[in-house]
Amino acid sequence: MGERPKDTRAAGTAAIELVGIAKRFVSKRGTVTAVERVDLTIGEGEFFSLLGPSGCGKTTTLRMIGGFEEPTQGQILLYGNDVVGVPPNRRDVNMVFQSYALFPHMSVFDNVAFGLERKGVQKAEARTRVGEMLDLVQLDGKADRRPKELSGGQQQRVALARALVNRPRALLLDEPLAALDLKLRQAMQLELKRIQREVGITFIFVTHDQNEALTMSDRLVVMNAGRIEQLGAPREVYERPRTRFVAGFIGTSNLLTGTVRSLDGGTAVLDTGADESIVVPGAAEAGAAVGSPLDVTVRPEKIVLSAQRPDAGRCAVRGRVTEVVYLGTSTQYAVTALDGSELLVFLQNAADSDDIANRNDDVWLSWRAEHCLPLGEPLSGASGPVDVTKDPSLVAAS
Repeated sequence: MGERPKDTRAAGTAAIELVGIAKRFVSKRGTVTAVERVDLTIGEGEFFSLLGPSGCGKTTTLRMIGGFEEPTQGQILLYGNDVVGVPPNRRDVNMVFQSYALFPHMSVFDNVAFGLERKGVQKAEARTRVGEMLDLVQLDGKADRRPKELSGGQQQRVALARALVNRPRALLLDEPLAALDLKLRQAMQLELKRIQREVGITFIFVTHDQNEALTMSDRLVVMNAGRIEQLGAPREVYERPRTRFVAGFIGTSNLLTGTVRSLDGGTAVLDTGADESIVVPGAAEAGAAVGSPLDVTVRPEKIVLSAQRPDAGRCAVRGRVTEVVYLGTSTQYAVTALDGSELLVFLQNAADSDDIANRNDDVWLSWRAEHCLPLGEPLSGASGPVDVTKDPSLVAAS
């Protein structure tokens, strides 16, 4: 398999850079913008995910990196070299498609060896490299089988081996797990991450599944309507969403709106009702102004539900329980606040715990101020996306 590439992410080596990339499609109905001015730097050896709903531009972005679509404007740099206009077979990247695209009449061995034969690699070397790849993806012993004799997960491994055997500098994966059932998909998430660590090359993974992106990624971008809404490590994007879209798309979030009563430095106090208080650190950075409305979010698992008013210093709102759903490891409470907002609370079930509240009970919901996050506008555009990991070596270009 050759010497494993060194992990140079800490030194900031850029594997792929997108500079002002845009893609517009022209049809009889007019011009459709699929990707709008995306700036992005992906480090060598990263597992990087493009996450978003259908039609957000993530697959188009991946196809532009692979050379299957050409950008309307902008640059695509692969290790510093602009590859715009370079055909896919001359870019040092390989792509794994959602459909796997295996040759049904060929054996597993011949499928994996196909690219090596096209390149004129000698048979002895090809046999060695194919064997190494089949061992890596745990398909040794199945070299003589046809694709139809394999499970979906095994077919996906063959597609991975075929792409990796050419030793590309980056591997592009377009929703490769979408056709698998839930259990197999979860198992393959861990396998993909293991394989990526073994080979040490850059993986760029497209998915609409937030769990896939959170599980596997070193960093990810959340895309919406052709733009980057947020860029960062999975924990940062989940714990600190910057926009209403990201808060709603990644996990479950409670979205609240209040009027800014006061600003003390960067911290706002929202006016939501008598005896209630919501303190929002960092609100000034989201454009908060006294007398203006401000959207905030808090995750359901950060909220404490109680019958009594919480201690001073915690954000607190009152409401009435409208539904209680037992989920095994946790219980979900739906609560309607006094202002009509609908909130969800996830409470972990302890071995000796009873129901904390029942339907139609009046309750208090409270959380720590640092768990209340202000929401601003999408972060891409003229100034470029913001990397919430604040890693200067890998921050997106502006």
